[in-house]
Amino acid sequence: MTTDTAHVAERIDRPVNDVYAYVSNPAHLTTWAPGLGSSVEQVDGSWYVQSDVLGRVKVDFAPKNGFGVLDHVVTLETGEQVLNPVRVVPYGEGSEIVFSVRRPPGTSDEAFARDTGAVTADLARLKDILEKGN
Repeated sequence: MTTDTAHVAERIDRPVNDVYAYVSNPAHLTTWAPGLGSSVEQVDGSWYVQSDVLGRVKVDFAPKNGFGVLDHVVTLETGEQVLNPVRVVPYGEGSEIVFSVRRPPGTSDEAFARDTGAVTADLARLKDILEKGN
């Protein structure tokens, strides 16, 4: 079964390795993507985010790699898993991060637009954080 996908991208004036290192650290999640949750903690090697909307979710990132792959699976309290494809790639002297927002079956146009808008805002926040040198 196929779903709609929106590819949201942001150019960041920082080297790809800097962007990758920051985003691949789950401890930074609530700083650049506060809509995902208000706190993050590591328990027995797994990362958990507390969300007002989703409850306590588990976040598993792809293993560290040299290709800029930042895919992560969010496991909801129900056990449902959501794959979020993310890449950071070189773009001139800087980089570009691309987050593929997937539309789950049954999601309204309005809800999909909200999800896409939230990711757009998150990537703009990430750009701001990284370009200010944090």
